[in-house]
Amino acid sequence: MAKLYLAAGWLALALVIFVTLAPIHDRPMIAPPQFERFAGFFILGLVLVLAYSNRTILITLIVVGSAVILEALQLLTADRHGDLMDGLVKVAGGVCGISVVTLARVGITQAMTKIVSRG
Repeated sequence: MAKLYLAAGWLALALVIFVTLAPIHDRPMIAPPQFERFAGFFILGLVLVLAYSNRTILITLIVVGSAVILEALQLLTADRHGDLMDGLVKVAGGVCGISVVTLARVGITQAMTKIVSRG
């Protein structure tokens, strides 16, 4: 299962890079832009933290860093524009995806501890 998460995580990052930097007419559009930004980074954070379960801080740095860097790189493209609000939406999506997995793990661990302690 870990290899699936690894592949999905890096594939998600590649897809996010493509849709962020590709010419606007080559970019698929399936939902309102802010939803797409949030969802893309939510999935990226979620899958990467599943793949690298013991490296939550590193994954957070990668996800947040890629959101900031990709938004800045849009300033170098002819038909795209970097925007602070877009970057914040991406960061929020990534952090939420990471948080869901992290909080679920904490909850599962606590539940298992209670079950084991009851004997």
